[in-house]
Amino acid sequence: MSKSNDPAPTPMPAWLPRAVAVALVLTAVFEMTVWAARQLVGLGVLLLVSFFLSMVTEPAVSRLQARGMGRAAATLLVFAVTVASLAGFAAAVLTLLIDQTAEVSRRLPTLLTTLAERINDAFGTTLTTDRLTDDTGTVETYARQAADHLWGLSTTVVGGVFDLLTVALFAYYFTADGPRLRRVALSLLPPQRQPAAHRAWTVALAKTGSYMYSRALLALFSTLAHAVAFMVLGIPYPVALGIWVGVVSQFVPTVGTYVAAALPTLVALTVEPMDALWVIVFATAYQQVENYALQPRITARTVDVHPAVAFGSVLAGAALLGAVGAVIAIPTAATLQALAKAYLPRYKVAPALDSTGNPPEDRPM
Repeated sequence: MSKSNDPAPTPMPAWLPRAVAVALVLTAVFEMTVWAARQLVGLGVLLLVSFFLSMVTEPAVSRLQARGMGRAAATLLVFAVTVASLAGFAAAVLTLLIDQTAEVSRRLPTLLTTLAERINDAFGTTLTTDRLTDDTGTVETYARQAADHLWGLSTTVVGGVFDLLTVALFAYYFTADGPRLRRVALSLLPPQRQPAAHRAWTVALAKTGSYMYSRALLALFSTLAHAVAFMVLGIPYPVALGIWVGVVSQFVPTVGTYVAAALPTLVALTVEPMDALWVIVFATAYQQVENYALQPRITARTVDVHPAVAFGSVLAGAALLGAVGAVIAIPTAATLQALAKAYLPRYKVAPALDSTGNPPEDRPM
């Protein structure tokens, strides 16, 4: 067959090389953007924490400014008091934790023997701890290893000092330049949308400050109650342990109550095993009093968030941003709820459709 009869090859479209080049460039830009976003996630979290802290300290700074103090000086004073309080709390708790861990490691065999004897006397059993008490070296070795892990934890905390300083620096500038930052943000919006944005900013500040106020007030009540209980039980360091329980139970979401009760229980074991049981009983009883008597009265005047909404927001925040998201979840939910109440229309439910049986004026909205 003659080659002259073969069809001529189809020429490449003129747009194809350009399309391939554009696709390659867009792919490279996308990959670089994803890489940069991953690298900046840590900085973004630090900025979010800084902004949250600036919103928390804004009410105190504004009050000092209203009394004639310059905004920069007021911000510096509030931050100095906050940092000093947190540093003192961390140092006291860390020292207490390490000291009591070492004490428990020394007394653990005796404590186990005493506990077994009490159980035998109460229930007529024949429990023995000979194997544990004979091998005291192994028990103390494990306990000392636990104490060494605590030292490793403290080293990790020290390694995060740079992050804490970064958060403090950004939070200071966010607070000191708060009015200017608000004006810059509003200037980016059309005039007709600025009032709504300003209202949202104001609501966010109010709800965040109210949340921290309610937490601080509940922490104060919890500290006083637990400190008095620890004094009555004769547990060492009652004030420091009371502060620990008050702060951790209120500012660590969801599991804070259980984490807070662990340390005083550990300390009580070094004094009297039965005291540890009384600590658990008192912590559980106080939690019920707080849940049904104190918290509803305090949060009704500060942050009114339904318990189910609060729990769900904490879970969502923890899933998105870990511990940071869990902490800021409730004030964020309160802000969104307040904005929805302010801007979304609400209508009365027809009596025929309302199954609550309450009068119209008593129906919850």
